[in-house]
Amino acid sequence: MAKTHYNMNIAGLDRALPLCKLNDDLQIGAFVIFGDPELTTACAQKMLDLAPEYDYLISAEAKGIPLVHEMARLAGNQKYFLARKAAKLYMTGVFEVTVNSITTAKEQKLYLDKADADLMKGKRILIVDDVISTGESLLAIEKLVNAAGGIICGRMAILAEGDATKRDDLIYLEKLPLFDKEGNPID
Repeated sequence: MAKTHYNMNIAGLDRALPLCKLNDDLQIGAFVIFGDPELTTACAQKMLDLAPEYDYLISAEAKGIPLVHEMARLAGNQKYFLARKAAKLYMTGVFEVTVNSITTAKEQKLYLDKADADLMKGKRILIVDDVISTGESLLAIEKLVNAAGGIICGRMAILAEGDATKRDDLIYLEKLPLFDKEGNPID
């Protein structure tokens, strides 16, 4: 019988991640911190403990929002930035990049407000996300930070999956394996 969940300990807390089919032979463990403040706070604190020195944090909309918010709150209510999925009317101008994420079926764009970009210029920027797998979302955020003139001082995630676990430029809390069609880890 195929497994439906993968149990793991993340930042000292046990969670059962639902397995989601990517194709006929491959599944991923769905990690979602929305609605789980206990896990969000525990992960944010562990990540801050490992973080290099930075001036600002940035994450991609939407699953990174609770994490970057909690990290900024725990670090003294610091300002942080979001790479948005859509340009908003209140933005003073935008920087734009294209991204293809493993969890999104189609091409997406990410946007950064010019006002945020102005604050980023010449500052150390720490990129944070919930899960890094293919690295496409991370690359898109890197392009935004570079276009703004920010200095990328680090890349962090709660979980690294697939080839991301082999990166030497990524700090992460736990390794999340990929799964075969029966739900067995294949990493």
